[in-house]
Amino acid sequence: MTGRDGGANIGPLGDFDPVVILVRPQLAENIGTTARAMANGGLFHLRIVAPRDGWPQERAWYASSGADRILDAAQVFETVDDAVADLHRIFATCPRPRHVVKPVMTARGAAAELRVAANRGLRTGILFGPERAGLDNEDMARADTLVRYPLNPKFMSLNLAQAVLIMAYEWFLTEDMTPPRELMTNETHVATKGEMENFMSHLIRDLDETNFLRNEQKRPGMVRNLRHFFTRGEVTEQELRTLHGVVSELSSARRNRS
Repeated sequence: MTGRDGGANIGPLGDFDPVVILVRPQLAENIGTTARAMANGGLFHLRIVAPRDGWPQERAWYASSGADRILDAAQVFETVDDAVADLHRIFATCPRPRHVVKPVMTARGAAAELRVAANRGLRTGILFGPERAGLDNEDMARADTLVRYPLNPKFMSLNLAQAVLIMAYEWFLTEDMTPPRELMTNETHVATKGEMENFMSHLIRDLDETNFLRNEQKRPGMVRNLRHFFTRGEVTEQELRTLHGVVSELSSARRNRS
């Protein structure tokens, strides 16, 4: 019917991963870019409630950048009640304050709760409202918990795919083991303390020879400052070898001039 080639192999569909539920979405392109955002964060179950222009819509696949598998498996429902009937817990994104008494969480907090629920074998869903106005009070009445993103209060405008991507990203982080900070060292390695001390001895020895550290009272503090400077970050072994060469070359040039 659609003439697509199947799209990307975007990964396993976990039975207890959260379901993304788009309530009355208006544009096929937004459904497609939502599928793309979901695939980035490891969310693969999509449900669509009363899409304005019906379903399927070819433009959604064109906008999904290969997230065809999500769109191919998307389920369509007439009402929110129908879409959430088989789920255990429902979260609803809520960009504006509403007169609703419910727990409110950040995306990060909600993602942690969703992961706990998945690990317990509970099926969960996240409601996202129409592009123009978001979820109404009747929609949010079906949710256990509201989710609000801590964004710039002077400008909190998100399109549908952006709103989904924030939740997908936070969901992905709850299981991702990538350290928050890495140093790309390529073919070298972070210098050991022994290698660093060897360089410091080389540097201090040459500084003593040049009489740079001649002030005996200030010498200990100057040496400490140099040590702090070189140990403040993760210096690599290759960088230390370069610094050794710099110090040696400066010393050689000084000796040649004398």
